[in-house]
Amino acid sequence: MTQTQIGVRRGVPRWIRGCTVLLTLVCVALVMGCGSIPKRTPLPEGLSNNAEIPGIPRARGWGDLPPPWLNKMMALPREDFQKLFPEAVGKEHNYLTISGGGSNGAFTAGLLQGWTETGTRPEFNLVTGISTGALIAPFAFLGPAYDATIKEIYTGIATEDILTERSLISAIFSDALADTKPLQKLLKKYITPEVMEAIGDEFRKGRVLTIGTTNLDAGRPVMWSIGRIAASGHPKALDLIRDLLLASASIPVAFPPVLIEVEANGKIYDELHVDGGGASQVFLFPTGVDWDHVMKMLEVKDRPNVYVIRNAQINPQYMEVEPGLSNIAERSIDSLIRTQGIGDIYRIYLETKQDDLSFHLAYIPDDFDEKSKEPFDKEYMGKLFDFGYRLAKKGYPWLKYPPGYRGEK
Repeated sequence: MTQTQIGVRRGVPRWIRGCTVLLTLVCVALVMGCGSIPKRTPLPEGLSNNAEIPGIPRARGWGDLPPPWLNKMMALPREDFQKLFPEAVGKEHNYLTISGGGSNGAFTAGLLQGWTETGTRPEFNLVTGISTGALIAPFAFLGPAYDATIKEIYTGIATEDILTERSLISAIFSDALADTKPLQKLLKKYITPEVMEAIGDEFRKGRVLTIGTTNLDAGRPVMWSIGRIAASGHPKALDLIRDLLLASASIPVAFPPVLIEVEANGKIYDELHVDGGGASQVFLFPTGVDWDHVMKMLEVKDRPNVYVIRNAQINPQYMEVEPGLSNIAERSIDSLIRTQGIGDIYRIYLETKQDDLSFHLAYIPDDFDEKSKEPFDKEYMGKLFDFGYRLAKKGYPWLKYPPGYRGEK
């Protein structure tokens, strides 16, 4: 769960950042494949574009290239195309994309509930999420009936419910600084067979739920069709969805990567997936999708609305940095994540301009100045939830442009 304010300072937790560089150097020096690090059958590079999830075709695609099946789908006659999205034809469209941010996901949780209570929250035809946004996305997709679930997750959990810190010695001989068994337990609690069935039902109506991970082997973003997986009827679909949500929230080095089984040329291999924030902080849809064509084929009414929620503060916060390796690394990572997030917001904005979509942006305002005492601080998250809830309840002032935008309006 990347992004800001999930530790005592902004960024990843201080105990993680403080020894990340040192641990990485030690691990490289040792060159050990022991401890809890699993043995692998990695997918060969030459097969990376052909790999599929066994038994679930079109479950995923690269985030930086059009899906290989896209051209064929776009070439369908209008009638056949509309059969893929039966309840999206001739209606208003609303799309929601949720960024990462660790415990800052409480902002989205509060915002969604306040929005619901205004009576103006739409049903979203498309929901995407990265990292903590990926954990929220299934419930935001299913609608206001799950607001209480999101609130429970983001105001009722603490650090020990997400991770177990490993000792430095243990970490050296494993694949991460922390163990995510507590988070895996939470995913089993909340991502139930009933939730998966509900997601699958909405997918059959033509609604889309997508989350992002980073393929560590390829160093590229991957977008996963959670709706398609949920509707597949595959016996391992539920486990796969949980694994993908875990992967999307797994900070490299801090949390263990997740092995995902794939098939290529009739053989089974695996890929290593980590936090989607390793590739982008927020995304809307894959590169190369002609959304103007999609809207015409579906006879969309009016301009679709795109709602972007960034679980972070946008503006830089001044902080005196003491000399030292960990302090410098910490501050550099914070800056990188913040500026990457801004770049992703601009990219989405330009996509909306290109396809004549209506852009709306929400992020944590500067006047929220509470500090978290630990990676997942209940008190902090409760205050942030209430803050987001109050903003939405009185009518959130969605920004029509990215911060600092000076282009054509």
